[in-house]
Amino acid sequence: MKTFLSIGSGPGIGLATATRFASEGFRVVLTSRNKKYVSEQVDTLRSSGFKAEGRFVDASDISSIVELIRSVESEMGSVDVLHFNSAALHDGTLDNQSIDGLIQDLTINIGAGYAAIKAVFPGMAERGEGSILLTGGIFATHPNPDYISLSIGKAGLRNMTHGLFDTLKEKNIHISTVTVGALVAAGSTESKDVAQVFWDLHAQPKDKWSAEENYPS
Repeated sequence: MKTFLSIGSGPGIGLATATRFASEGFRVVLTSRNKKYVSEQVDTLRSSGFKAEGRFVDASDISSIVELIRSVESEMGSVDVLHFNSAALHDGTLDNQSIDGLIQDLTINIGAGYAAIKAVFPGMAERGEGSILLTGGIFATHPNPDYISLSIGKAGLRNMTHGLFDTLKEKNIHISTVTVGALVAAGSTESKDVAQVFWDLHAQPKDKWSAEENYPS
């Protein structure tokens, strides 16, 4: 059974995407720094007959990301699909965003993503297959001064995806981001639509691989 690992499993895009992959026969590992939320999401998936489990991880602690992936690979054999959905979602302007706060946000928004990619890469490269999916946002291309750290973070994820696309494609690893330009609530049509875009990216034939898709298109 293939394994889908979600880092930053929120109740919107995170859970919807995990559900979409679970419906295709994937075993799902959900992670969050909020144990209550991830436990509730695991229960939701299991009640639908899917194989799911939850783990605690703090995206601001890079070592916990690396240890998580090492543990999942050791116990389950592989991480076949990585979904990086973590983000520091709050406002912050030049006036009120502290330097330390910005650095911590960028660790969550970009650094944790890079650490996760770097950790799953050896196993995916050895197997000659894998998908790395990242939740992007419209602030990557249209930065908002009221959400400065989130804007920089989404731009960083987008550039990292495009920058690594060709290198990973040579190893038969598909990295891609969905740039989300809509508000996505838990259980919403939008969350399911974005999840479908992620599934479509994973299922794309290699000659059609893309580094980025937009939602709405």
